[in-house]
Amino acid sequence: MTSNLESGARGTLGTVRNAMLLLELMSEGPAYRPLSDLAQASGLTLPTVHRLLRSLVLAQLVEQEVRTSRYGLGPELTRLSERYLARLPILGALSPYLVPLRDHVATTVHVAILVRGSVVYVDRVDGDDSGPYRTSRRTEPALSTPAGRILASRADPEEWQLALDRADQQEQDEAEQQRTTWAAATYLTIVEQFSATPQELAVPVFDGTGRARAALIASLKPGASQDRIDDIVGHLTHTAIAAGRTLGHG
Repeated sequence: MTSNLESGARGTLGTVRNAMLLLELMSEGPAYRPLSDLAQASGLTLPTVHRLLRSLVLAQLVEQEVRTSRYGLGPELTRLSERYLARLPILGALSPYLVPLRDHVATTVHVAILVRGSVVYVDRVDGDDSGPYRTSRRTEPALSTPAGRILASRADPEEWQLALDRADQQEQDEAEQQRTTWAAATYLTIVEQFSATPQELAVPVFDGTGRARAALIASLKPGASQDRIDDIVGHLTHTAIAAGRTLGHG
């Protein structure tokens, strides 16, 4: 029996969509998932999922764990992502400014972009606050972070909906109420009064068309004064404007 999803998405485009759906599912939850779990979560039949996974394994976009026969994301995705980031104009524009910016604000600096409702941290320069444990890149639901909020609120309706879909109900309700405010904000931060870990402060980076292409982020110690916040915002904004000029209108 053919599922509704399959019947509505036949041919090459349908195959690509279904493959993307499986990759998306494997990016969530445990590192490796059984075939039956992926079929149930995707709404596709077992034979369809098995056929797609075999093709993805051959392309090394997916790998199969020998011991359990479960499936997870493959190493080829790393190469593709590195090639994509290497030619991403916003990273090239920001790269010369990141170390001086870190020195000015005296804290860790990140660059993040919005991808399908998630905010992806694609570059960072560590400050003294980074501690012994660090992750060079990470992905978070957009509306759970200042960077994601400042980018998603300025995005087109489809991207905004993807961000909503990745949020829990409380975040969705807040986002619907605050979108206009977030989209007009020069910076955003999420205040967690009882957190002992550094928070984040984000400003948008615009290209020549006025589109927000990325967010510049600085770590912010809990309880930072407004003077400290204003100083960081000033440095981040100055850098964002300088980098944005090099992007032009392309």
